Amino acid sequence: MGFPNCGGAIDGTHIPILGPEHQGSQYINQKGYFSMVLQALVDHKGRFTNINVGWPGKVHDARVFKNSGLFRRLQQGVYFPDRKITVGDVEMPIVILGDPAYPLMPWLMKPYTGALDTEKELFNYRLSKCRMVVECAFGRLKGRWRSLLTRSDLSQTNIPIAIAACCVLHNLCESKGETFMVGWEVEANRLAADYAQPDTRAIRRSQRDALRIREALKATFQSERGNQ
Repeated sequence: MGFPNCGGAIDGTHIPILGPEHQGSQYINQKGYFSMVLQALVDHKGRFTNINVGWPGKVHDARVFKNSGLFRRLQQGVYFPDRKITVGDVEMPIVILGDPAYPLMPWLMKPYTGALDTEKELFNYRLSKCRMVVECAFGRLKGRWRSLLTRSDLSQTNIPIAIAACCVLHNLCESKGETFMVGWEVEANRLAADYAQPDTRAIRRSQRDALRIREALKATFQSERGNQ
């Protein structure tokens, strides 16, 4: 899809819930409704390869990620095979793609922010084009199981199980090529309008190795464009 040595795209989405009896305020997100966070890593075919569900809606995506098993395994270098490529003169491991809310790491690429020149805009375009798979996967997940768009009256213990089950069923449907009706997405968008997704912001400074990899990718994308 245009991004080298990429192992998937990551994002979080808020699932509306009824206010819990205990610690209810922790579940109120920036948009003012009760929710639970679903973090997902998605492959190029829109299937969930790793999920983390159950964090209260008040918690920022970056904190959910930092406290997940996925983060620990990526940090230890054991989640993906040790398959590095050379970009320019920089070694690059298998990476995942995130939005600006996520930390820039040698194994996690995210867009440039602030003032952008044409090279940075090209990098951001290539990254966002690939990262759309995770947004699309969330859309199809909620389109098939629209109960995820209405406030679930299940217990706090059972909601994560139900969400995880929907993710597993989504993977089965996507793998088997099950039909996805256009009407489902229309209905899902109508329901989702009541529960806008909270904004996320970057809360971490970049690391030196990650910066070098991102700069090398930026230069490579630019030279590829010049050769076309």
